[in-house]
Amino acid sequence: MSGRIGSVNRTTGETSVMVDLNLDGKGEFRGGTGIGFLDHMLHLWARHGLFDLAVEATGDLQVDAHHTVEDIGICLGQAFNSALGEKKGINRYGSALLPMDEALVMAAVDISGRPFLAYDVKTENWRVGELPLELVPEFFQAFANNAGLTLHLRLLAGFNSHHIIEAVFKGCARALHQAVALSGPLDEVPSTKGRL
Repeated sequence: MSGRIGSVNRTTGETSVMVDLNLDGKGEFRGGTGIGFLDHMLHLWARHGLFDLAVEATGDLQVDAHHTVEDIGICLGQAFNSALGEKKGINRYGSALLPMDEALVMAAVDISGRPFLAYDVKTENWRVGELPLELVPEFFQAFANNAGLTLHLRLLAGFNSHHIIEAVFKGCARALHQAVALSGPLDEVPSTKGRL
């Protein structure tokens, strides 16, 4: 891979996670997490962000999916932050209104260096496939904390849980694609502080 690249390998007593991320990719995804619906969401995230993403994860799924989902979020956030480097020339901000049939999600991001997640997404079902939906905000919290960004995800309309979560991942990806785009002076950070 060439471009802005981040790679993370993390092994604990609960999980083993490898993430390779290229922010200047073509939207290709490979690998697997052992959680089919999460694989589908990561594939959509890569495709709609135009990020090349490889994820290989094993975890204590016999306990539940929590450790695996959270640790993938941690590693993806660390890889994202590493790939951004000094953040010179990036847009910094991005947003998207993402419709998925009856569902409508707003996503907004600031690559600020100040981790924060506002997650206002409610679903009627508690699970889609093998993924408990209470773990979706856990994933994004881990991602935001380790990427060093402010992330707002809000459901504006919708009732189908699959559509809602799909819109969340796609909207997040589209907002991030805008935020990481190089549009400013390549020797300057988009902040009056001189750093992010």
